[in-house]
Amino acid sequence: MGVIMRILFICLLLVGKFGRQHIDASMKAKDCDKVMKSKQIYNLDSSCKDTNTFILDNPTEVKNICVEGKFDEKLQMTKSHKKFTVVKCVLKNEGTRKPRCQYDGNRLTNRYVAVACEDKLPVHFARDILVLDG
Repeated sequence: MGVIMRILFICLLLVGKFGRQHIDASMKAKDCDKVMKSKQIYNLDSSCKDTNTFILDNPTEVKNICVEGKFDEKLQMTKSHKKFTVVKCVLKNEGTRKPRCQYDGNRLTNRYVAVACEDKLPVHFARDILVLDG
């Protein structure tokens, strides 16, 4: 079993659907179209998702958001304890349906992420939060 397959397997074991949709340590901004299609990330009605964010880290670090993170009363979500790099895929052609989804990808650094947790596992990605140092 190759390294990438092992990472995907661990990812699915640890965080299920959330992992498939939001964790990809090797994701590149230019790969949004390919990755969104290969992971079959669509809305329930087969329309294209407006945005989807991938956290560029390993599943264990992302899972730890729900263990070491801090619940944010304002967001009603758990905010990560560390900063991540993410790739945000934004739909170019509003209102389209699969397989015609096309995305612009943006690599964003220095981000906290906010997630919903159940049983100490992330189940919903809420948002990324820019950290302004200094």
